[in-house]
Amino acid sequence: MKQSLRYLQLLASKFPDVASVATEIINLEAILNLPKPTEHFMADLHGENAAFQHVLRNASGNIKRKVRDLFGGTLREQELKDICALIYYPEEKLELVKQTEPDLEDFYDTTLNRLVAVCRNVSSKYTRSKVRKALPREFAYIIEELLHETSDGHNKQDYFNGIIRTIIATHRADQFITALCYLIQRLTIDRLHILGDIYDRGEGAHLIMDTLSQYHHVDIQWGNHDMLWMGAAAGNLACIATVLRLSLRYANTRTLEDGYGITLTSLATFAMEAYADDPCELFQPRTLDEGKRELTDKDLRIMAQMHKAISVIAFKLEGQLYKAHPEWHMGDRNLLEAIDYQTGTVRLDGKTYPLLDTRFPTIDPADPCRLTDEEQALMQRLRRSIEMSPRLRQHIRCLLRRGAMYGIYNANLLFHASVPLSPDGSLRPVTIEGETVSGRALMDRTDLLVRQAFDVDADPADRQRGRDFIWYLWCGPDSPLFDKSKMATFERYFIADKATWAEEKGYYYKLRDNARVCDHILDNFGVTGAHRHIINGHVPVHASRGESPIKADGRLMVIDGGFAAAYHATTGIAGYTLVYHSRGFQLVQHEPFASRADAVAKGTDIRSTTQIVEMTGHRQMVADTDKGAELRAQIDDLKQLLDAYRKGVIK
Repeated sequence: MKQSLRYLQLLASKFPDVASVATEIINLEAILNLPKPTEHFMADLHGENAAFQHVLRNASGNIKRKVRDLFGGTLREQELKDICALIYYPEEKLELVKQTEPDLEDFYDTTLNRLVAVCRNVSSKYTRSKVRKALPREFAYIIEELLHETSDGHNKQDYFNGIIRTIIATHRADQFITALCYLIQRLTIDRLHILGDIYDRGEGAHLIMDTLSQYHHVDIQWGNHDMLWMGAAAGNLACIATVLRLSLRYANTRTLEDGYGITLTSLATFAMEAYADDPCELFQPRTLDEGKRELTDKDLRIMAQMHKAISVIAFKLEGQLYKAHPEWHMGDRNLLEAIDYQTGTVRLDGKTYPLLDTRFPTIDPADPCRLTDEEQALMQRLRRSIEMSPRLRQHIRCLLRRGAMYGIYNANLLFHASVPLSPDGSLRPVTIEGETVSGRALMDRTDLLVRQAFDVDADPADRQRGRDFIWYLWCGPDSPLFDKSKMATFERYFIADKATWAEEKGYYYKLRDNARVCDHILDNFGVTGAHRHIINGHVPVHASRGESPIKADGRLMVIDGGFAAAYHATTGIAGYTLVYHSRGFQLVQHEPFASRADAVAKGTDIRSTTQIVEMTGHRQMVADTDKGAELRAQIDDLKQLLDAYRKGVIK
């Protein structure tokens, strides 16, 4: 009772009298009856910033739908496209309009009225207080007036029109239009869920992270590629070498160099010396966007040398980790020690295979995993360069602050890859740091170990164990972020027999179409409700082969449709986004994004196909969400405070 009284006294400092408590109860009860705000789910962005930004700006087609609902009967198709393009890219579109529009004042008048109508529509499901907090400070008062007054009302028609005219007359129309457009974007998506793999392959991961760091409501479920970069930032040398290897493999050093200021000069110098006479044919970078890049033969040659140099170092460093951690049971992946350097062959799974490349000038056959003095010095320089990047530190802090191994939101369980399972569909026990855990406990233990790697107050030995474990999360067979038999990187580089490239998926991927198995996972994580789901990514859905992203009778949705250009040929599409609004779920399938310039000039949008996944029997309100449960708990507390005031328990 004393504890309850102390809490009520603390609450009383915020609501000091009966009137303030009653007002807040009325306010919260009213919020419960508003429509549920819209959530967006995206996965496996892989650095494709242009496509990510466009999908974010058009809200997976929701803004176009609202514009069409408002003006479809009165405007031509091109006019609808122009309004949408303006909302998506206001600065660029306004510059283009000013070059061609003969009557700018009329354009401003018409456009401002239309944008106010759109803004009023997207803000209608929020309280005035919430909309007010989202308003740009410079125009907050004027926008609020326009949103809650109309030009239709006789009494205030002149007032409304006068505001519009004055905005134009004071030459503030451009700034006001831009502010309205960004407000529309913000209000259309209330919360953004990112289900992992922001990094690698594409060139704009740092730009995506800039956006996420400042986004109003976002949560991130870590992916194995994100974990790799987190490990690099924590100082894990194997992660650092693999981050560089992947960047060079895809001819993408822009994130490292331009984004984070990490210089690769020392790697280039070392590679050109150590591999001067090596053609490095197997290490030619994959230039997926050849039309956009201008790489000379010399550039490609140096990049191939750097690629091979850092790959060999990476194989050495991961071999050292496997020897240091026998509890991982990954000793068979220390393939540098399985090579017969005299015959140029490697022993793998009881078979001997010839190597496609036998030039290893930095490997000592007597101790293959030992770094040379030059390699050791190189890795220390690279680690210092990564540690000194302020932008990378900021982005890693964002991943730690807003990210986790999994999330539960409104009866939806979110994670990147899998929950390891046994062949019978039960939760697979995994031993971590001497503790055997499974399911949610495995995820929680893993999350704790990752954070341990960044805890400056932790014991150095504990911090090192966390730092090492991040590598296991990248490629370990029982890692919830990977869950495959192996990562066949070595085989893909050095062995011609493609049978060795196979990465057998864990039982989660084999059994996830089973509704009973999905229910078992949801029960373990404490997810309840008539409409509960698992949502994840990691393994691209091959839509071109007829694979469906909806599995287990609708209980599970896989939304990795291949944002990265590397996957477009195999998936046949360019990504999925999932939209969860007050009436249910819609899965949006996207085709490749042309360009921002086309979107601005021609109104070209990403061609998207919307599939209705599940529609609820009634329109969901805030009362039906996690926020609703939180508000009801607050209301109960306030009612206790009100009772305490009336009984004189609290004066």
